[in-house]
Amino acid sequence: MCIRGRRRREEALSVLPEVTGVPFGDIRLRTRRRQKDGQYQRLKEDGEFHVVEEAGLKLRINLDSYLDTGLFLDHRITRQRLGRLAAGRRFLNLFCYTAAATVHAAAGGAAASLSVDLSRTYLDWARANLELNGLSTDRHRLLQADVLRWLAEQQPGPQWDLIFLDPPTFSNSARMQGVLDTQRDHARLIEGCMRILAPDGLLVFSTNARRFVLDDEIGSRFRISDISDATLPFDFEGNPRIHRAFEVRLHH
Repeated sequence: MCIRGRRRREEALSVLPEVTGVPFGDIRLRTRRRQKDGQYQRLKEDGEFHVVEEAGLKLRINLDSYLDTGLFLDHRITRQRLGRLAAGRRFLNLFCYTAAATVHAAAGGAAASLSVDLSRTYLDWARANLELNGLSTDRHRLLQADVLRWLAEQQPGPQWDLIFLDPPTFSNSARMQGVLDTQRDHARLIEGCMRILAPDGLLVFSTNARRFVLDDEIGSRFRISDISDATLPFDFEGNPRIHRAFEVRLHH
């Protein structure tokens, strides 16, 4: 981190207790530094879990063990949109992380759901989030799988009515086949989702890649709406590139 960045961080820390009312000792600071292999490492083995509330739903977070807490705040509007759209629909959550979006969809009345992630740690966390809200993991299933590979293995057909696709910007996990680069691979991911989407279904695709450019062919093959601004919470307006989000539909 540069000297200017360190100075800004210290200034922010100095005023946070007064602005938020949170005692300084209760403030947790995380600095994002990319490791050589592109992955982020676990920070602490015995971090404590806390339960927070979002739109009336309970979600577990961990402020100590990982760089990320288990809940991406920039996507809270997106999650609530999915919850409102999910009633009676079959919901698929790819790269589901701790499945907070699935909790919203299930609570919103999704007929059934499947949440897919490569990490057993995050799927266990996802299960805890579902159970915390009294949601059945028989009806709302969890699957450990490489999403790119899983999509390629699916038979074409209207299997899902609502899909949330939120891949990491980059991943080279040892359990994956190859390396995931969302800028390079997003067209293949979106096409894979559209092959299994119902005719009147909706894919919500999001990425945190800061220099993301949507593939031209995807833009011509499907109906695309950019919902980035509509899904940006007010407290992220100073950082509008925190995510890009799109609604993708089949042409009729």
